[in-house]
This record gives sequence, structure tokens and C-alpha cells, in this order.
Amino acid sequence: MKREFNSFFTYFLLKNDTIAFMKIISNSLKETEKLAQDFINRLGNLVSKSEAFVVGLYGDLGSGKTTFVKFVAKEFGLKNTVTSPTFVIEKIYPVRTDGRKRPTSNPVRDKSLNGTNGTGPLKHDFDNLIHIDAYRLESADELKALGWEEISKNPKNIIFIEWPENVKSVLSKNIKEIHFKCIDENTREIVW
Repeated sequence: MKREFNSFFTYFLLKNDTIAFMKIISNSLKETEKLAQDFINRLGNLVSKSEAFVVGLYGDLGSGKTTFVKFVAKEFGLKNTVTSPTFVIEKIYPVRTDGRKRPTSNPVRDKSLNGTNGTGPLKHDFDNLIHIDAYRLESADELKALGWEEISKNPKNIIFIEWPENVKSVLSKNIKEIHFKCIDENTREIVW
């Protein structure tokens, strides 16, 4: 069943009210930030207890992939500047360094707990946000050389990988895909 949430969201529901497909037109950075918040809030049952949660980010240069990861990082309470890992390939950001669990009083955000990098409240029990840009990788073997097998097996990691099509042979079939398309200077179509 297709439902229009507003002009921002279009989504399709399965019988159990699980979202099967979502198409979003984002007309601003603020709307993309809201989308990142929504994405984190919807992770719920998708997160595996036996492997990392991997998100493949598809789209042309400048379509909003890194911007989306920046907003996810902000949602996890990261205060560091998140930049594209194009030249270093991989960046690892600790999202919890003090053993704090996500708050039970307010699952969205308990403002009283906000602090410096890694000490804010979490919506999920991830220890690391890992951002990989596979644009310059020529094969999955190059990703393996960066320790892919180890980081992808750790269920405490959430991994965002740009250009996953360049290393698809090493990726699990269970990765979550988000597709970005640049409509104009300010507008993006985002589908998951």
C-alpha cells in the first residue's frame, strides 16, 4: 500500500506495517538531516547481533552520500567533523567511548546526556561508525587488505560504504542500500 506522509516522504507498507520501500525528495540540508534521523530511528530489528550493520550508499559524485553520513554521525552525538574518506579510503569514528548505553527514558534523544564526542546518548549499541569510500578501489581484495573481514564481523560497527558496487563481491547480501540522485543544486531524491 502506497502512502504519502507529506511532500517529503513516499513509502510503501507491507502487511505488518514494515516499510518496504521509501522514496524521499529532499529540498534542503535540513530535510536530509531529518531523513538521517528517521533512518537511525528505524534501524530497530534490522540490526544484526552477529555482524556489522552495513549500508551501501549509491549515487553519483555530489549526490549527497557524505552529507547523509555527516548527519547520521551528528545523530550519534559525534562532534568531530565528518569528511569524505575519498583519499584515505576509510575513517573510523568512535561513537561510544565510555560504555554508556542508549537512554531508556527518551529513545529519540535525552538532551541532558549530550556531551563531547562519543558521550552522547545512542539509539543503538554501536561502538563505531565506519565510513568507507570505495571510489578509488579497483577490487574487493583492496578492501580486504584494509581489514574488511574483521570490521564487517563486529556487530558493534555500523558501516557506511560509498561506491559499494566497486567491491560488491566481498559484501554481504544483507547490506542495506540507499540510492541518491541529484535533481538540482538543492534537491536530492533518496530511495531506500
